[in-house]
Amino acid sequence: MSGNEAVSATGSNRQVVTRFAPSPTGFLHIGGARTALFNWLFARHHGGRFLLRIEDTDRARSTQEAVAAIFDGLEWLGLGGDEPAVFQFERTPRHAEVANQLLAAGHAYRCYATPEELAELREQQRAAKQPMRYDGRWRDRSPEEAPEGAPHVIRLKAPRTGETVIEDAVQGRVVVQNAELDDMILLRSDGTPTYMLAVVVDDHDMGVTHVIRGDDHLNNAFRQLGIIRAMNWEEPIYAHIPLIHGSDGAKLSKRHGALGVDAYRDEMGMLPEAVLNYLLRLGWGHGDEEIISRDRAVELFDIAGVGRSPSRFDIKKLENLNGHYLREADDARLAALVAPRIAQRLAIVLPAGAEKLLTDAMPSLKPRAKTLNEIAEGAEYLFKNCPLDFDDKALALLDDSARALLGQTADALAPVPSWTVEAIEEAIRRVAEDAGLGLGKVAQPLRAALTGRTVSPGIFDVLFLLGKAESLERLAAVRHASTN
Repeated sequence: MSGNEAVSATGSNRQVVTRFAPSPTGFLHIGGARTALFNWLFARHHGGRFLLRIEDTDRARSTQEAVAAIFDGLEWLGLGGDEPAVFQFERTPRHAEVANQLLAAGHAYRCYATPEELAELREQQRAAKQPMRYDGRWRDRSPEEAPEGAPHVIRLKAPRTGETVIEDAVQGRVVVQNAELDDMILLRSDGTPTYMLAVVVDDHDMGVTHVIRGDDHLNNAFRQLGIIRAMNWEEPIYAHIPLIHGSDGAKLSKRHGALGVDAYRDEMGMLPEAVLNYLLRLGWGHGDEEIISRDRAVELFDIAGVGRSPSRFDIKKLENLNGHYLREADDARLAALVAPRIAQRLAIVLPAGAEKLLTDAMPSLKPRAKTLNEIAEGAEYLFKNCPLDFDDKALALLDDSARALLGQTADALAPVPSWTVEAIEEAIRRVAEDAGLGLGKVAQPLRAALTGRTVSPGIFDVLFLLGKAESLERLAAVRHASTN
């Protein structure tokens, strides 16, 4: 669909407007982030606007903490709205106004059915194995038949014959028989609007042309169209995207990685560009392209590329993609992201110049890492105090023969006049040759002595980054420990 086709498909020359409308009852989960991304990209691709709406009408469950978490997650991903966010609850009077307009025009009616009557109706329908829906008992009755002052709701007069058709941009042609649609409530007895009414009014007033959301809302679209058509409003283009499943095909849950966006950033150590790239490829594709930048995504994205089948979330693929973006990222940027992680892991205050050291170390730290956490783990050795704590594998390498070899290594490194990677390598290779050993036989105990671990960046880089004095102090500590 070209830009012109996207606009003409709305039935007018309106600019494309999309929206993301989360409920602030928890964090911004990964499925919501993908919905926001698709809306953002579609608007950008067509030169339109992307809007945010906080659907906070559930006052009991909506929290300011959740609102803050949603905005924080969107900001991290770079998916901010083009205008200040709309808060649905603040628009309650407008929602009620539309309900009363529908009432005055004969498209809605007052229903005085009591909770007891409705419960009895549902029980009868359940016993008869019938669909449970309101039977329209007040649809054609006069309000004068109700007891004076009796509480009531306002219901929409849904069409009872024919069918409602949606030409969904993802799902294709979807048809529902109108006999399956009941007269839904617009205003509750306390005068507050229902979600179904508020969504329609807000989308209309915000000028939304394309409603791109999860396919769990597809059934809602048929009922919401009843309001739109009764108000004689322009209908949006619907695009209901399949939900995300776990790698095993089951509904996505926390065990699959259905966490808040903040967890991918804070706990898992992902970069936003990697998360965006991965979410983009969950249910949308363009040929064989896997690595797609934000600008490239804006250029390519359209709803036509969204499939109808649920996509499967694979945390390993996300980690691999994150590894790619780590290798491409600016070293100083990574250093700033990694520094607080190291401080937290070691429970220390990093010394002055820590970020500069990390920046210098990044070329040796990031090539094999898949997350910021792995970089932080690989960089811990730079900030540990002597004597080091050794893991079991490192201790196993530091036997008496290894300690003697480390003594020879320290003696060879001490007179090195210029502490460069090349000079360090030359000295250690000379130690290996003199001992008749392969380089690895020297490097492994050396790595254990300098880092406390058996895995680290290249040993010459380790020595260079630690500096001559610190390297020799750590080797001396290991030699001294052997005599106790």
